[in-house]
Amino acid sequence: MPHKRPKGPDFLTRHRALLEQAVTATARREHWTPYPESPSKTVYGEDAAKLGEEAFRTQLGRPFELPGHPGSGVVPAGEQSPYGFALGITYPRVAPDEAVTAASTATGPWRDAGPDVRAGVAAEILARLNAASFEIAHAVQHTTGQAFVMAFQAGGPHAQARGLEAVAYAWAEQKRHPAAARWSKPQRKGGPLALDKKFTPVGRGVSLVIACNTFPTWNGYPGLFASLVTGNPVVVKPHPGAVLPLAVTVRIAREVLAEAGFDPNLVLLAAEEPGERTAGALALHPDVRIIDFAGSTGFGDWLEANARQAVVYTEKAGLNTVVLDSTDDYRGLLGYLAFSLSLYSGQLCTTPQNLLVPRDGIATDQGVRTADEFADDLAGALDRLLGDPARAAGTLGAVVNDGVRDRLVEAARVGRTVRASAKVEHPEHPEAEVRTPLVARLDAETDRDTYTREWFGPVSFVVGTDSTEHSLRIFRETVRAHGALTAAVHSTSEEVLAAAESAALDAGVHLSENLTGGVFVNQSAAFSDFHGSAANPAASATLSDPAFVTGRFATLQSRRPATDLEPAHA
Repeated sequence: MPHKRPKGPDFLTRHRALLEQAVTATARREHWTPYPESPSKTVYGEDAAKLGEEAFRTQLGRPFELPGHPGSGVVPAGEQSPYGFALGITYPRVAPDEAVTAASTATGPWRDAGPDVRAGVAAEILARLNAASFEIAHAVQHTTGQAFVMAFQAGGPHAQARGLEAVAYAWAEQKRHPAAARWSKPQRKGGPLALDKKFTPVGRGVSLVIACNTFPTWNGYPGLFASLVTGNPVVVKPHPGAVLPLAVTVRIAREVLAEAGFDPNLVLLAAEEPGERTAGALALHPDVRIIDFAGSTGFGDWLEANARQAVVYTEKAGLNTVVLDSTDDYRGLLGYLAFSLSLYSGQLCTTPQNLLVPRDGIATDQGVRTADEFADDLAGALDRLLGDPARAAGTLGAVVNDGVRDRLVEAARVGRTVRASAKVEHPEHPEAEVRTPLVARLDAETDRDTYTREWFGPVSFVVGTDSTEHSLRIFRETVRAHGALTAAVHSTSEEVLAAAESAALDAGVHLSENLTGGVFVNQSAAFSDFHGSAANPAASATLSDPAFVTGRFATLQSRRPATDLEPAHA
């Protein structure tokens, strides 16, 4: 028997215009976002900032409440702010089997509600997340180490835009086919053969979102909303060091689902202690049919190889590369690269690592600069950018975990250190570990084992090559072998730019050309920029495109003989 459709607010009518704009934006690829990125009183209201911080502070040291959430016991407090204090928050504990059972049980009415209702509910969840942007910003800042403005933008409006982008694709792809059709085949004798057919998008099953420590919402929302809108319940498994941003997200999603008349267990939180293997246990559960993952290459590769019952969407890591050939704005180029290496202490998956420079130099408006001179000039640009501690703290944020610190120690022993990483005193949080980027000079021939390994964090290499042609060959080969999420080229030659574009297409990576300010290679705008690519080993999916959503559902049909003369279309 079909499930009775619950009665609740008509969120589709409330958000239809927004959803239609979002679908249009995915096709046009221009600048568009409904969620303002400025944490301004004029945008979000006079009291929004104060209330958001109060909500965050009130939660510290207390159990996180998720009414009606399955499970027993609690996950002990374990989150530590990179700015020097313990959050002291406990979370509900739910076993993998219990989570999957509860999610599966909630699915029927959600499936039967159809794409329109599901998209409307998702848009309402995003609207309420946007209203909670300041609370989420503090949660992101104090679990990831991002500076506040970045935490607000990337953790709030930018993440919400990525979520809405996934909603738009999911909504549009499910409506590509009609809900019903009349099939009529003429016969030589008598009337036509006529069947009435129905077409229903049906989700694959339980969806698992495995989130990362550094960008829990920005990387987590696309999979969460793509799965939800395509009819799948979602189990959200946060990184143990960054639970709070996604716990707030789950709380808001459950509130909206309940208000809409659905089982709130369509969205569940699977928190865990450090060292537990909840993600692996969930990933191999036979009823988990979709997995979204952002994080280390090692675990991402393991998921792709072992979670065979599920479709797996990964964003891992790689060798983000910059090819330097020539420039007519050398000062702008240096400032641009200095900021790109420094933003959030290089803890973005899009931060450049390998800067490929011909040993004999690049042509600039200040004369030819050899690879050694370029490395020294880049060090000077970093000194200028980060010379003021307050400004440096706002750009660098704080180091997120011991792994980043350990890589800095190791990187100091490779190649020739051009600029050592230095500690910066945070003016507001003296216990925060704030570190400037390390830049080392390597050689393309003798140091290949070093620069063909990913060094997540504030570590970058100026790699001396034989020529620009050699740089492009290294770029193509290393990205094809090891992957990358971003690449860039700087040249005044159209021939070199064309060659770089060809190399990027061969390697399967997105390319930025001659950017020197305003927009940085680290940054990716929803509804215009594609993030990640299954065309190279650093990812198995793109945020977002049709392929990101179509594997999450199947369109199933039913058919019966037509009983009337009027065609059935919907």
